[in-house]
Amino acid sequence: MTTRGAAVAVSARHNVAGAIHMVIGLFLFSIMEVLIKWKVGDYPVHQLVFFRASFGLIPCLIMVWQAGGISALKTRRPGEHFLRGLVGLSAMWLVFSAYETMKLADVGAVLFAAPLFLTALAAPALGESVGLRRWTAVLVGFVGVLLIVKPGSTALQPAAIGVLAAAGLFAVAMILMRRLGTTESPGATTFYFSVFATAAGIAMIAMFGWVTPTPRDFIALSMIGLIGGTAQLFVTQSLRLGEAAVVAPLRYSSIIWVVTFGYIFWGELPDMMVVGGLVIVICSGLYILHRETRFAIIERRRDLPVR
Repeated sequence: MTTRGAAVAVSARHNVAGAIHMVIGLFLFSIMEVLIKWKVGDYPVHQLVFFRASFGLIPCLIMVWQAGGISALKTRRPGEHFLRGLVGLSAMWLVFSAYETMKLADVGAVLFAAPLFLTALAAPALGESVGLRRWTAVLVGFVGVLLIVKPGSTALQPAAIGVLAAAGLFAVAMILMRRLGTTESPGATTFYFSVFATAAGIAMIAMFGWVTPTPRDFIALSMIGLIGGTAQLFVTQSLRLGEAAVVAPLRYSSIIWVVTFGYIFWGELPDMMVVGGLVIVICSGLYILHRETRFAIIERRRDLPVR
């Protein structure tokens, strides 16, 4: 086998491994969402946030270890970590609250708007060039979002607006993570967020109270954090192993799990308006990813030395 052929084979194996890690991570995130929806009516949201963050620290330590241990946690940017924690915590609160009244699939569909917000914010926040085609894809994608949340309809819920706001906050968090990623490891970024969210959860418990869980519920609440943290570990590893153009589109496959679980446990199915909007949002997101990947390849080629 030639050197080029061997490199292609290695790249293919890495992409397959990355895809497998992404699918496992998305499946685990869906399990976490089922547990949150199951318990959000029995326990206050701040308590769910506390369990998600505190028990999520356990698998997070694996990421820290992979990044080099305690030395990987050194940072000169505590302010940006604090801001990322505040933004991420706010988004988590809004999404967890929405599960009490919204279908699993509807929440997931609205959250798919995050890449649209990210593209819209990339120009002013990161100085990235966003061309006419990507702006068009963003606008078309938001038409799909409007079909999902149904503004002006009696079906519109305040929770849906909250989830849409959470999608925007997730986009801000991704921008902050990109900025932090220039000097910080993914393990450090996840660790500081988990510590911040845990501390915030403890503060809210002190202010708003604690509902003592039954032994069975304590296991379920703990699993929210353990499964969520493990899912984050798999998704992060997938992006390390595989090319973004291969593994990132798989994020949209999570809708399969949430629709399936929503139907099995609650008899939920998205209506045709949501399905139509979801198709538009996914197509827009995939087109944006395609354009970003294409330009990234062009930029890398420009940086290659002339032979």
